[in-house]
Amino acid sequence: MEAHQAADYWVKEPSFSLGIEEEYMLVDRESGDLIQQAPPTILSECEELLEGQVTTEFLQSQIEIGTRVCKTVEDARVELARLRKAVSSVAERHGLAIIAASTHPNARFRTQQHTVNDRYVVLANNMQVVARRLVIGGMHVHVGIENDDLRIDIMNQSTYVLPHLLALSTSSPFWEGADTGLMSYRIAVWNELPRTGLPEKFDSFAEFSRHVDMLVRSGVIEDSSKIWWDIRPSRRFPTLEMRVADICTRLEDALCVASLYRCWLRLLWRLRLKNQRWRTYANMLLYENRWRAQRYGTEGKLIDFGRVRMIPYAELVDELLELTRQDAAHLGCVEEVAHAKTILRRGTSAQWQRATFNEAKASGASDAEAIKAVVDMLVIETMHGIE
Repeated sequence: MEAHQAADYWVKEPSFSLGIEEEYMLVDRESGDLIQQAPPTILSECEELLEGQVTTEFLQSQIEIGTRVCKTVEDARVELARLRKAVSSVAERHGLAIIAASTHPNARFRTQQHTVNDRYVVLANNMQVVARRLVIGGMHVHVGIENDDLRIDIMNQSTYVLPHLLALSTSSPFWEGADTGLMSYRIAVWNELPRTGLPEKFDSFAEFSRHVDMLVRSGVIEDSSKIWWDIRPSRRFPTLEMRVADICTRLEDALCVASLYRCWLRLLWRLRLKNQRWRTYANMLLYENRWRAQRYGTEGKLIDFGRVRMIPYAELVDELLELTRQDAAHLGCVEEVAHAKTILRRGTSAQWQRATFNEAKASGASDAEAIKAVVDMLVIETMHGIE
């Protein structure tokens, strides 16, 4: 940590409000296959229940929900449970189910059909096969930081923890029926798009806006929503939006990752109250940890740049929990953050998927039968703990 002059806007604590967006995949309940075309009425039926909290995604096989602004993690828990239950109930009426996983184990991207609206038609035309490969879903976590310059400054520092959050959320080990050997193949697909990955560092919100305006005025993008970094200032809300995470299959895992991110941001704000800040590192170093999280998830090691050596992920989680202990207590999410230890013990969704496939194969199942077992597991676990 290095000393830094505090500014007035650091004195007032941001709201640190919480909002979560999740992207589900729609599968045929009998076959487990990812659908190609959405039933014509499924979105309108969801909208009737969810009052504008559900939208289409790029592919017809995807559906996205977003919580209301939540003051507490308990509010977010209630919201996510309600949203998952509502979308699942509508899907069930159409012979479908939802899965919260960042890839479908055996979907073929060439057979998928994108949603027909202006935004997605432009995306498909501009990105071509790169867009057609986007058979992926993620989780986006918004945390309220109302001051523009504060939001940028915290973004600059927060990139350090993004690989840690990715590792804890991994849910995409399979692609087109094959085990990729990665815990998050979603990241590999996402990386093919422009304006993804780690963000640039900016001295102020004005500097960030000038760079965005350069792309808008030159006709490259319509607005800042086409900047798809792992973390970004939201265009719609006064929030810092974390986008690096896979979608968590279990709701309690999603709340853990969201809470840890929220606590990390508050830690950075607290440091500045003491004229301190988290040391920032070059993206070339951070990308090494991002890759290791993508490849090994919680089973591997990440680089500790201060100690200049690789540390087992479990040890790094212990350090994160200790660093954010005060923030978790203040925000009322001690149990949710501590749940990271449970994830380490029983595995992420990526680990369950791989174990389910291998167990089915060991019992004599074919590859297709083993993949079906993975999908069946995901359908069940997506609704785990939701009444």
